Amino acid sequence: MELPFAESYRIKMVETIRKSTREEREKWIKEAKYNLFLLKSDYVFIDLLTDSGTGAMSDKQWAAIMEGDESYAGARSFYRLKDTIEMLTGLPYVLPSHQGRAAENVLFSSIVKEGDILPGNSHFDTTKGHIEYRKAVALDCTIKEASNTELEIPFKGNMDLEKLEEVLKTTPREKIPCVVLTVTNNTAGGQPVSMENIKGVSALCKKYGVKLLMDSARFAENAYFIKTREKGYENKTIREIVHEMYEGADYMTMSAKKDAIVNIGGFVAFRDEADMRKAQMFTIMNEGFLTYGGMAGRDMNALAQGLLEGTEFEYLETRINQVAYLGKKLDEYGVPYQRPAGGHAIFLDAKKILTHLPKEEFIAQTLGIELYLEAGIRGVEIGSLLADRDPVTRENRYPALELLRLAIPRRVYTNNHMDYIAAAAKNVYDRRESITRGYKIVKELPIMRHFTIELDRADR
Repeated sequence: MELPFAESYRIKMVETIRKSTREEREKWIKEAKYNLFLLKSDYVFIDLLTDSGTGAMSDKQWAAIMEGDESYAGARSFYRLKDTIEMLTGLPYVLPSHQGRAAENVLFSSIVKEGDILPGNSHFDTTKGHIEYRKAVALDCTIKEASNTELEIPFKGNMDLEKLEEVLKTTPREKIPCVVLTVTNNTAGGQPVSMENIKGVSALCKKYGVKLLMDSARFAENAYFIKTREKGYENKTIREIVHEMYEGADYMTMSAKKDAIVNIGGFVAFRDEADMRKAQMFTIMNEGFLTYGGMAGRDMNALAQGLLEGTEFEYLETRINQVAYLGKKLDEYGVPYQRPAGGHAIFLDAKKILTHLPKEEFIAQTLGIELYLEAGIRGVEIGSLLADRDPVTRENRYPALELLRLAIPRRVYTNNHMDYIAAAAKNVYDRRESITRGYKIVKELPIMRHFTIELDRADR
């Protein structure tokens, strides 16, 4: 008989997690002002808030930690990290940072000014936040197919090249510091970008003399989808595909807490030394010296090792198969989500589940609260709360998609946990008609409000 799929690792250590009662969860979520971010982790049974920094490091990563060089300047751990990044991407200049949003802060401080326009394929929350904080515009150019959650196409995270070219053609060159291409496209449901699209974006950037930034938190998962879905890449290694992905990139920012499978870390990588030198001052001001940038040597060592492990096909196959497994269970139960299953998460389609709730009552957040109350599972809203307010009118922005992201930490949960998650989602879906009231905002910050927002039951 054909052998079933088996994980490419075995478990050496476990951590106890605690179930809770419905009554406890009702009390805890109310105390947290109905913000899933404000829950204590001890109050969560299965934590799918994020896959950022929540993975399980390998034996080789832990061994690398013990070999970290903690020298303030010129640490060999930095050079190991730098050499690994250059080997994988071809980008030779690196500024480390303590995480991805810090890398964005370093880069955008050096290139973005008020009134600029940065077109991209669904900028994620921190990217958009850094852009709008500088009174610039994050302009979405994602393909329209991404907003149809039932449509199954292989590269739903692609940039709309016609829309992008129109922006580049009609906007003065000095107003566009870079185009932002996010791989994979998180906000659209963890959807990948094809190599054809990457090269198309790069060609347009070269045509109009604009720099290309690749937001690369999940670049290895994107390469896996290119290998398994795009003609001509099936016989290439993940690392060969990664190198080709970055041939046209000028900048790379990475939250290494995702595809490098570490608990902290990030970096900016550059094609040109002159671009790196413009950003150096902001690393020194905000992060640390150039060869540690907010990271301990041990963490840079673990990051370098994680980049190697994260670009192995066997690891990626195990990782992405678990997400697909959860998607198949949801298919059995008829629970709608952004199709096809993404690389790092399942994104439940809240609009198709809570069809009777008005958008003003934050549909995806309501679904997230209900899933927590049902089973102690914590996801995160990718919808109107995350979309923030329009910086000019201060009106709430209501995106086409209202998604509840269930981000799967790497090498952490088993498929039994996936079965539990799917059953809980089914239970909420089955009682969806009884969920008649959403939430209203009580208190919020002006930018990236969803992290600390306070909510209450909507008035009816």
